[in-house]
Amino acid sequence: MKAAGLALLMILCASAAQAQTMRPFSTFRQMHGETRLHLALEYGAGALRVGPGSPNELYRMDLSYDGERFVPISDYDAARGSVKLGLQSSGSAGVRVSSRSHLQQVASVALSPRVDLALELNFGAVDAEVELGGLRVSSLELNTGASRTAVAFSRPNATRCRRAAFSAGAAEISITGLGNSRCDEIEFDGGVGSVTLDFGGSWSASSRAKVSMAMGGLTLRLPRHLGVRISMEKFLSSFEPAGLVRRDNGFVSANYDQTPRHLDVEITSAMGDVNIEWLD
Repeated sequence: MKAAGLALLMILCASAAQAQTMRPFSTFRQMHGETRLHLALEYGAGALRVGPGSPNELYRMDLSYDGERFVPISDYDAARGSVKLGLQSSGSAGVRVSSRSHLQQVASVALSPRVDLALELNFGAVDAEVELGGLRVSSLELNTGASRTAVAFSRPNATRCRRAAFSAGAAEISITGLGNSRCDEIEFDGGVGSVTLDFGGSWSASSRAKVSMAMGGLTLRLPRHLGVRISMEKFLSSFEPAGLVRRDNGFVSANYDQTPRHLDVEITSAMGDVNIEWLD
C-alpha cells in the first residue's frame, strides 16, 4: 500500500513538473515593401514587452509560454496588411492564474519603425511595458484587465495619430509622453486602480482628452507651457485644481489664451482622487 502511494506521489510530481515546463516560440516576417500594418495582440498572462524592432522586419514575436494552458497565435494576412499575434487558451485549463509558475511566461513583440501601425492590444493578468516612441502609430486601442501596464511615447510619434483609446479594469497603469503621441483624440476609461496620465513631450498641435474613472486615483501630469482646460463631473471624488483658475463651468491654466497649443480635458470621476502635477 505504501509502495502504491509512493508511486502515485511520484506520478503527480512528474505531472506537475511537466506542466511547469516553458516552451519557446518565435515568429517574424521580413519587410517586402509594406507601408502599413494592423496588429491585433492578445496576451492573457505573464510578462510582456512591446517596442520598436529592426527596420527590416515587419514584426517579430518571441515567447516562452506554458504549453499546458496556452497556444501561440501567429496569423498574417498579406491581402489585408494585418497580423494577429500572442497567446490564446488551449481550452484545457482556461486562462486563470492560480500559481506563481503560471506567471513565468515572457513575451517580446518588436515592430518595424518604417510602417504605419494600427494597434489593437488586449491584455489579461499581465505585467506589460509598451514603448511606442519612434514608431509610426496611426491609431491605438489598448484594453487591460487585472494588470500592471506602462505605456511610453519616449520619442515623438513619426506620424499623426487619429485616436488613442485606453480601457483598464482593476489595473495599475501609467501612460507617459502623451505629448509625443501626436494624437488628435485621447480617451481613457478606467475601472478600479491607480492611473497616471503624463502629457509631457513635444507638442506639435492641440489635442483633446476624455477621461472616465469609476474608482481609484487619477494623476494628471501637465506641461506648464501648454494651455490647459479641464471640465469635470464628479460624484464622491476630490479634486484640487492646483495651478488652474475657474472659468465658466471648468478650469483653465493662466496662459490658456496666450499659448498656440491647447489640451482640453473632460473628466468624469465617481469615487477617488484626481490630482494635478505640473511638468516644467
